[in-house]
Amino acid sequence: MASVPNVPTPAAVDSQAAASAAAAVNSPHATHAAERLDDIVALDALALSDAIRTRRVSCREVMQAYLAHIAQHNAAVNAIVSLRDADTLLREADERDRQLAQGEYLGWMHGMPQAVKDLASCAGLPTRKGSPLTSTGPDTQDSISVSRLRAAGAIFIGKTNVSEFGLGSHSYNPVFGTTLNAYDTSRIAGGSSGGAASALAMRMLPVADGSDMMGSLRNPAAFGNVYGFRPSQGRVPYGPVPEIFVQQLSTEGPMGRTVADVARLLATQAGYDARSPLSLAHAHDPAQFAGALHRDVKGLRLGWLGDYGGYLPMEDGVMALCEASLRDFTAMGCEVEACAPGFSMDRLWQTWLTLRHWLVNGSLGEMYADPARRGKLKPEAQWEVAGGEHLRAADVFRASIDRSEWYRSLARLFERYDFLLLPSAQVFPFEAQTHWPASVAGKPMDTYHRWMEVVIGPTLAGLPAISVPVGFDARGLPMGLQIIGPAQADLAVLQLAHAHEQRTQWVQRFPPAMLTSGRAA
Repeated sequence: MASVPNVPTPAAVDSQAAASAAAAVNSPHATHAAERLDDIVALDALALSDAIRTRRVSCREVMQAYLAHIAQHNAAVNAIVSLRDADTLLREADERDRQLAQGEYLGWMHGMPQAVKDLASCAGLPTRKGSPLTSTGPDTQDSISVSRLRAAGAIFIGKTNVSEFGLGSHSYNPVFGTTLNAYDTSRIAGGSSGGAASALAMRMLPVADGSDMMGSLRNPAAFGNVYGFRPSQGRVPYGPVPEIFVQQLSTEGPMGRTVADVARLLATQAGYDARSPLSLAHAHDPAQFAGALHRDVKGLRLGWLGDYGGYLPMEDGVMALCEASLRDFTAMGCEVEACAPGFSMDRLWQTWLTLRHWLVNGSLGEMYADPARRGKLKPEAQWEVAGGEHLRAADVFRASIDRSEWYRSLARLFERYDFLLLPSAQVFPFEAQTHWPASVAGKPMDTYHRWMEVVIGPTLAGLPAISVPVGFDARGLPMGLQIIGPAQADLAVLQLAHAHEQRTQWVQRFPPAMLTSGRAA
């Protein structure tokens, strides 16, 4: 195949990868092993599930271990909010143990602690969405996805923190404050699934749910050295909500510390529901994600999108780490080649702005119209709603046509490539006091979310995309890479991510230093 422009030679890649690994080893924010971790919280989700099912550990022991671990570490990162009373949770764990003793096994999440992203409804817990405009009272019903986790045996311990109404890739809000990065608590965790990512990285949850409109499953995963998967459009049914046809930029999905955990949670979340008419039908059996992920990846053709030919500004070091990771794919037998989508990226951004303004205006417009409530919306939310006030129907229709053409341009790329690769972020985690970067690599950012432009491509095309860890910079700050598949090729994306994980093992080799230093949060 043709050589890859701007991709280092194998020798250079090896050198960069070695430098990256050395930086991670020597960083104060990363270390090799988790000697200080409690044995229970150190288990990945599937291993914990098996230990509970075979009764090697009790559900009470699991809950006690997690609550103690959360008590020790949550204050440092502020990932889990609305934490329920410990005595109540232990009684629920005891009930799960009684069920097991009587031969009643609810499913693979039986007795596992779970905290739901604070944008999703969970009966018995408030859904604050990071806003003082929401109710402090508990929800009375589960969202579709949450109901499936409950049916699989999960015990809901609380919520994970988000950005206000999920807007922005930095999880801060006036209700619960700021979620911080597990590898450097002076920096951001990403968003809007920042609480989920930090809780996972800190081993305060075995697995986590999230949602993704503008990279909210992918950006926090990259910043937390974990995995975040945005499923194909319609894979995970969303609702119940008032509008069920046009809100199709966002989707719920799984996060985890292993790809197998991510896939197993997806198997629980996915599947048709009549309340969500655009969800994928019964022929798309979600059980496929619960099986083995091994696949021979030799000969797969991977298209490297990079920074879209210099269009996207990137903080120094991001491209070097992502380009270095390409060597892992070639070592697995894949063929990697630089490519371009043949579509104006500025046109794509304008498409994004129009559709996002329109949808946010639809969801928050009523609050914005009320002078008593408008002032309680953060400026970025007000800007989004105001941007939708002047849109014409023709503008939205034109944006939908442009979105359709973008999908077709990627479909043409997939005639040549099996998967596409792209960085998961344009910057490393930045200082938590900063709401959003004013510039990236010297280029001014004209909106609060322009610094995450790299994630909008898979969203607008409705394609499956997973962020996989690719290492750390010299400061010990993590970065990720998106693996993007053709429409509805979710399993194939997970299989390639699993193969990459087996080679690199970034999560297992480099847990946050707080977990191994013996330092109490």
